[in-house]
Amino acid sequence: MTKSLRRVAAPVTLLVAALLGACATSQLPEPSAAAPESRAIGFIAFGDSGYHYDYLDPEDIAADLDAYIAMERADWLEDRRVPEEFIPAPPHALADGRVVAASGLAPVARAMRSYCAAQDCRFATMLGDNIYPDGATAGADGRSDAERFRAVFTEPYGAYGDIAAGFRIYAALGNHDWNTSRAGAEAQLAFLESTPPFYMDGYFYRVTPPGLEGEVELFIIDTELLLAQVAVPETEVDWDGSEIVLPEYDDLSPGVAQQSDAERGMVAWLEQALAGSKARWKIVAGHHPLWSTAGSKFAQARALRALILPTLCRYADLYLAGHEHTLEAHLDDCSRALPGAHAKPLLQVVSGAAAKQRPSNALFAAKQQINNPELRSLFSRGMVWGFAHVTLDGEHATVKLISTPNDSGGRMVEEFEIILARRSAGPPTSREP
Repeated sequence: MTKSLRRVAAPVTLLVAALLGACATSQLPEPSAAAPESRAIGFIAFGDSGYHYDYLDPEDIAADLDAYIAMERADWLEDRRVPEEFIPAPPHALADGRVVAASGLAPVARAMRSYCAAQDCRFATMLGDNIYPDGATAGADGRSDAERFRAVFTEPYGAYGDIAAGFRIYAALGNHDWNTSRAGAEAQLAFLESTPPFYMDGYFYRVTPPGLEGEVELFIIDTELLLAQVAVPETEVDWDGSEIVLPEYDDLSPGVAQQSDAERGMVAWLEQALAGSKARWKIVAGHHPLWSTAGSKFAQARALRALILPTLCRYADLYLAGHEHTLEAHLDDCSRALPGAHAKPLLQVVSGAAAKQRPSNALFAAKQQINNPELRSLFSRGMVWGFAHVTLDGEHATVKLISTPNDSGGRMVEEFEIILARRSAGPPTSREP
């Protein structure tokens, strides 16, 4: 494995670790003499993995390499990105000579497996958009879902069960997984619920990985179902990085429009589940991010923050997401989510680069930082394949963002690292008047 931390990452890492450690120290309970000594727990997080050449959107296929580059450039300019910074996704030639964006599904799967051969990995989280472009279809397109599941689940990850005893891949669904119908989402859910090493227990659930009772608990949510409960406007980014909110609203995926009472109550469920958890570490994972820098998803992120950030700021230690095909780390100081309370900053990791590449937008990121003083963006890299690795060790966590180059060789580069103190040692306290 190649270790090549970006030079800007090291001082940020040390500064944030120091700040968060100092912030947390005064609020941590005194250690009990009878408490067992903690042991480090590692896991991987990856999202947006289900991009496979057998299942392509016709709009993404170009006649040849020149047409592909032209298509990529047109998309770049349509999103109002700086023309001089244009970078196309790596191309892949199909058997008939047509060209599409290369998939990182296999290279990232190999890289994660290699990483876990050298580092502790007790489990994994799979952060949605597990099948592109339209999820499982329950036969609506005349193609076998069993073949889809073999291609995007069993072939790349089916042998992950031998990484560690009881190893499971705890999955969430994303917006693409809902694209066809509720029947399609149900088909994927049924497969992941019944096929080790994958694990689901409904669209949202809480679970303790085997052998980690009292140490870590996962809270998996379906953010596509959550966002279907509110009106989210469509958006664009201007040439200077400014936000443009359009009069139209995001279309709902067909399967999420009609929801059960339990699905409509997911926010309350999350609050109660986190508040009642006795685990040392409380990790929440979903598909949509709270913050990101690619630019096109800021209205979704704003809506999701309104729905769940107060709960996360009260109880959670970390939020993991995908959706943007990037590697990112952001701190929210929780001052807007919990006004008047002393809350430790919440780290959110975006790990959505497991198959498709998308650029970050530096101008948008800069504007977002200026307009949201509660936000501290620590790292963002687009046009990359990769994943995240988290180590929970006593009262501290180490989060690493790891890329694998476009040559598909599975080599790994550690791009960013942060060490932070556990947040959930105690509830936020009221500010002094």
